[in-house]
Amino acid sequence: MAEGQRLDLFLKMSRLIKRRSVAKALCDAGRVQINGRTAKAGSLVQAGHRLRLDLPQGMVQVEVVRLPTRVEGPDGVVSILSTAEST
Repeated sequence: MAEGQRLDLFLKMSRLIKRRSVAKALCDAGRVQINGRTAKAGSLVQAGHRLRLDLPQGMVQVEVVRLPTRVEGPDGVVSILSTAEST
């Protein structure tokens, strides 16, 4: 089995999204992509993947540097590629 972490758990543990339920809702709404493909909450995230999040405050694109083992924030976990504020 491929090593990885559930997308909703990754989003919470990296603090890109503060609650897992909100991460799941965004995934269910089709507002999260992994490597350009719409992703479900249970999709596996691996180092090197590129995520695109369509958040209410704007679009964020990140590259996964490593998988967090605890809630620790985005520093060192993701590399932010771009952000765009919602108008």
